[in-house]
Amino acid sequence: MVVRKRDPARTLALLWRAPEHRSRKPGLGADEIVRAGIELADADGLAALSMRGVAERLGAGTMSLYTYVPSKEDLIDVMLDTVYGETEPPGPDLTGWRAKLEHVARQNWELHRKHPWTLEIGTARPVLGPQETAKYERELATVDGIGLTEVEMDSVLSLVLGHARTAARGAAEAADAERRTGLTDEQWWQAHAPLLDRLIDPDRFPTAAKVGTAAGSAHGAATNAAHHFEFGLARVLDGVEVLIRSRERSGS
Repeated sequence: MVVRKRDPARTLALLWRAPEHRSRKPGLGADEIVRAGIELADADGLAALSMRGVAERLGAGTMSLYTYVPSKEDLIDVMLDTVYGETEPPGPDLTGWRAKLEHVARQNWELHRKHPWTLEIGTARPVLGPQETAKYERELATVDGIGLTEVEMDSVLSLVLGHARTAARGAAEAADAERRTGLTDEQWWQAHAPLLDRLIDPDRFPTAAKVGTAAGSAHGAATNAAHHFEFGLARVLDGVEVLIRSRERSGS
C-alpha cells in the first residue's frame, strides 16, 4: 500500500492547478506529465512509476518535470484525482436511489479494473482535488433526499465504494496470478480440484468439502471476483433499503 507524504499547500496548489503548475513550454506541463504517469502505471503498475520513466515517455529531461510536479508522491495524488474524473453520473434513464447507487458501485468497479494501480494507494486521507470533490458531490446526489442523515449519506457511500474496491482488488489479484503463473483461474482449479477431492476427508471437513465443491463447480475456479461483486452489492443495497424503510416507519 502506497502512503503519500506531502506538503498540503504544495500538493493542493498542484491539484487545483495554481499558475505555477501550468505549462511554460509547448507539450510539457502538469497535465502532460500526469497523463504520461497514468499511461505508465496502467501498463506496468505503480511500482514501475518513476519521474525518470515519465520523462522518457515525454522525451524530456527528468529535472524539467520537477518544475511542474514537485515529487513522485505529488504525481501519484494528481494521477488518482485525474482518473476519478472518468466516472460518470447516472443517466436520466435511472430512477430511484437503488439503481443510482448501483450505478455508482459499477462505475468504481470499472475504474479500479481499468486502473488497478489505484488499489495500491491508501485512501484513508483523500487527495482533496477537483475531480475527487466533483465525484463525491455527484455520488452523494444518489442518496440525497431519501431519508438519511448527512453522516449516514457519507457512510452509505463509503460502504458501497469500499465494496467495489475490495471486489476489484480480488479481480486484480487473480489477473496478477494469471500473469505470474501462465494459468487462468479455471486452469488452476482444474489442476488442483481432483487432488483436493482425494486429499480432503469429507467426514473431517464436511461443510468445507460440500461448500467448496459447490462453489468450485459454480465458478470453475476457487473464487470469482465478479460474482462476489454482484452478490455483495445486492446485499449491501438490501441493507441500505432496510435502513431507509426503518426511517420511513419512524417518520424521522
